[in-house]
Amino acid sequence: MPFAIRDIIDRLRGDVPPLDDTVDVLLGPGGPDTPVGGAAVAFMPSIEAIERAAALGANLLIAHEGVYYSHRMPERLPDDDPVYAFKRDLLRRAGVNVYRHHDDCHRPAPDPITLGLVRALGWEAALERMLPAAAVLAVPAMRADEAAARVKARLGLSGARFAGDPGAVCRRIGVLAGYRGGGGLAVPLLREERLDLIVAGEGPEWETPEYVRDAVHLGAAKALLFVGHAESEAPGMRLVAERLQEACPGLPVHWLDDKPALRYL
Repeated sequence: MPFAIRDIIDRLRGDVPPLDDTVDVLLGPGGPDTPVGGAAVAFMPSIEAIERAAALGANLLIAHEGVYYSHRMPERLPDDDPVYAFKRDLLRRAGVNVYRHHDDCHRPAPDPITLGLVRALGWEAALERMLPAAAVLAVPAMRADEAAARVKARLGLSGARFAGDPGAVCRRIGVLAGYRGGGGLAVPLLREERLDLIVAGEGPEWETPEYVRDAVHLGAAKALLFVGHAESEAPGMRLVAERLQEACPGLPVHWLDDKPALRYL
């Protein structure tokens, strides 16, 4: 069965209705009716990812984040910036269309981005419940530094940012993928779900980390681990690739794993 880009988008969206205001846009030389010879899925639509997709014969690249370095598409791309210009022209030359699967990706219950991270951490059996923006886990007792070592090993990380008490005994863990580690979400979650540890992608440094520091100063055994935005959401996009392959029999679907742009020196 031949698939057009709109067929792929429909399968990615699933049962959730289209949004009027969304960052999920299609960019490239083709349109929704363009036949798809192959699809690639990545966390970021980097230049390298676009080149790899083209080399695999995939004319559709599905990415979680945006092509042009901002959450929302700028109204006008700068003509005098060589990086913007190269990337824009590369899509045309390579014949690759990029569809951003972000807003619709987070809307199903459970959120596949969060679920993919929980699975990558090997904690799916410990899943107590899924909230719209977090997973709550009940795990066998372990120290916070032991939990951090496990997370680093499972995600292949050379390092992660930690706040709180390394010796805190952790039995209840909150997992928040992406940019969900801010105080407005993470701090109430610590209290309401009686969490010992939060594992998040990232968040403002002056919010949840400072709350955890003050809580430990007052005698609470709390901890926080920031693993990185890409590191926390890439496993979920890998799950998206697996589900897309099941939903589109016969269509070549390639998962493009990549190293995050930020690293520890």
